[in-house]
Amino acid sequence: MEFRRLGRSGLNVSEISYGNWLTHGSQVEEDQAQACIKAALDAGITTFDTADVYANTAAESVLGRGLKGLRRESLEIFTKVYWPTGPKGPNDQGLGRKHIMESANASLKRLGTDYVDLYQAHRFDRSVPLEETFLAFADLVRQGKVLYVGVSEWTAEQITQGAAIARELKVPLISNQPQYNALWRVIEAQVVPASEREGLSQIVWSPIAQGVLTGKYKPGQPLPAGSRATDEKGGANMVARFLNDDVLERVQRLQPIADKAGLSLAQLSVAWVLQNPNVASAIIGASRPEQVHENVKAAGVKLDADLLAAIDEALDGVVETDPTLTRSP
Repeated sequence: MEFRRLGRSGLNVSEISYGNWLTHGSQVEEDQAQACIKAALDAGITTFDTADVYANTAAESVLGRGLKGLRRESLEIFTKVYWPTGPKGPNDQGLGRKHIMESANASLKRLGTDYVDLYQAHRFDRSVPLEETFLAFADLVRQGKVLYVGVSEWTAEQITQGAAIARELKVPLISNQPQYNALWRVIEAQVVPASEREGLSQIVWSPIAQGVLTGKYKPGQPLPAGSRATDEKGGANMVARFLNDDVLERVQRLQPIADKAGLSLAQLSVAWVLQNPNVASAIIGASRPEQVHENVKAAGVKLDADLLAAIDEALDGVVETDPTLTRSP
C-alpha cells in the first residue's frame, strides 16, 4: 500500500481506502462484512470511510465492531453528516448546528471511538448559513472530536465559499468526496482546480462506476443475477445511468488495454483515478473479501501517457464531463 497526503494537511491516507456505503448493515451479513474489513486491513488499508446515513446508521456500527481493539493511532476513520437518520424529525437532517453536534456524538458512539480523523459535510445545505455550519465544525475540532473537516459532492463555488470561512475560523478543511471514474469526469473542469487552489484533495467514490468498469455488464445481454444493477437496495439507480449498450460496448474495448498492462479491468479503473494528482484516495467497497484483494492491486500502479490516451480513445463519446452535474440537492 502507498500513502498520500490529504490536501495541504499533515494527514497521510492509504491511496486505496475502504468504504461501506452499499454493503455493510444492508446487503451483506455481519460475518461477511467483518471478513471484508479484515481483508482491507490485511491488504494494508488504513483509511476507512462511512456515514451516519449508510444503512440508517447500521454501517457505522458494523465498521466500529470491525475495527474494535485495533491501535486507533494506526487508522484513519472518516464519517459524514447531512442526510436524515432516526425518526426524521425537523432537526434530524442538514448542516445546522443542532444536527451536526448531535450527529457527531452519535457517530462516535457507533464507531466506538473518541474522535474521527475526518468529518465530512455529506452535501451542501442551502438552507443553513455556511458560517453556522463551519462554526459547529470548528467547535468539534476544538473539542478534539474531529481532527479534520471535509465535504462531499460540493461544487467549485461551494468549495471556494466554504474554504474562505474555514480559513477565518481556523477549521482544517482538507478534502472533497465526489464520484469520479473514467466514465464520470465531471469534477475535472471546475472542482479539481478549485480544490487545488484551496488546498483540498479528492477522496473519490465509485472508481469502477458501480461495477460497470469491471466489464461484467455486457451489451445486449441480461443483467447478471445478483449484481448491483438488479438490487434496488444496493444502488441499482446509481448503476442505471451507465447501462446502455453504447457505454457497455465501449467498456469492453478497455479489456485489451488492461491485458496489455497486466491488470484486471477493475484494477485498471482504480489505478486510472489515482493518476490524477489531486486524488488522495480511491474508495473501494466489497461484498466479498476477494473483491478487496483484487482491487488493492491497483495501489502504486503507474499508467503511462500512451495507455491513458488509449483509455480515452476507447471511451470516446460516452464520458460525462459536464461540470453542472456536480450538484448538491
